[in-house]
Amino acid sequence: MRALEWVRDRAIALYDDPGAVAWMLLVAFVYGGATFVRSQASSWGSDHMMILASDLFVGRSDLSSLTTINDIVTINGRNYQAMSLLPTVPYLPLVPFAALWPFSRWIVSAVIGIVAGWLALPLARRYGPGGTADYWLAALGAFGTLLFTLTIEGDFYYLAHLEAVLLTFLALIEWHDRRRPWVVGLLIGLAALARPTLLVVAVPFGLALLAEAEDRMKAAVTFALPLLVALAVTGWWDYVRFGSPFETGYDIAWIEGPLQELRDQGLFSIVHVPTNLALFLGGGFTVRDAFPWLVPSIEGHSILLTTPALLIAVGASLRERLNQVLWAAAIMAAVPVFMYYGGGGAGTYGYRYAMDFVPFLVALVAIALRDRFGNLERVLIGLSVCFVCYGYVWQIYR
Repeated sequence: MRALEWVRDRAIALYDDPGAVAWMLLVAFVYGGATFVRSQASSWGSDHMMILASDLFVGRSDLSSLTTINDIVTINGRNYQAMSLLPTVPYLPLVPFAALWPFSRWIVSAVIGIVAGWLALPLARRYGPGGTADYWLAALGAFGTLLFTLTIEGDFYYLAHLEAVLLTFLALIEWHDRRRPWVVGLLIGLAALARPTLLVVAVPFGLALLAEAEDRMKAAVTFALPLLVALAVTGWWDYVRFGSPFETGYDIAWIEGPLQELRDQGLFSIVHVPTNLALFLGGGFTVRDAFPWLVPSIEGHSILLTTPALLIAVGASLRERLNQVLWAAAIMAAVPVFMYYGGGGAGTYGYRYAMDFVPFLVALVAIALRDRFGNLERVLIGLSVCFVCYGYVWQIYR
């Protein structure tokens, strides 16, 4: 009954908010239409996650067939996908409907991406200055970050990022509103089931909860419990596949030669930091004589050439505790990203691994706009949307 009452209240609130309705329709139309167009320029067929989801239904944790060989661990003649568990979950409802399997990659990515895009507006309204600025911020979150370009690809690798962004947006909304320890812990834990490196953001949020809690023991237990459950699920999933709760598969999976050489230096290593930072800040375009002329680096390129509006975040002062928590979360999430051997994410437009910490920077941009929202800020947001739209064009015509 309480669930039905909650749904009814949300429906009433939405009915009284035409701006939110228009936003939801816009996101659904643009994301849905862009995904459809992208799908026409790509091959069709079940991807790894659809195959794995159907295999799980018959009690198998390995893949009955392969669509790629990268990140595959072969043990006793069985092939396992070295990947976290959550990207498989949205495929499970589609298993009984075999006719949908060839379209599953597009359906799942579009639905998750659209919901994440919808959340950009409530996030902006909570952290931003209000008025039209909130819609500029929502446009930044939904159309000025790689959330858009990752959604329309229908790629199971990118689905983990989409899920993590969606859950991080929800966590940030909860943090602004009721700040219930168990909800924040649950959302961070779920995000970590998509992108395990995001577990580190539990540290700043957990410390902040303890600092402001009247009953610190209760806050600590209710916050930590869902995180421990997430760790247990991850360990169980790794044990089932690889025989150890501490083996993620990424260290032993087959990968192409150039990546193998980098991984030999360490899956996560300080050795990779200079190259990754150089790519993140300075990676650019080359030129060709065919449309769309500009060619982004296939290893990923500068965040300044995908989402320059994130520079606005530097205006969010470190004097306020909220800002301190968000900055700490962004920095801590960035550390494993820049230590990772895989660069920005090969074959992707932009630096996709940065999406682990971009949601925290978007919230900081919103806070900074409370003090200043002028022409420069509008230009930076507009450029971000233009760069991301170019990424969409590139993904179709490359």
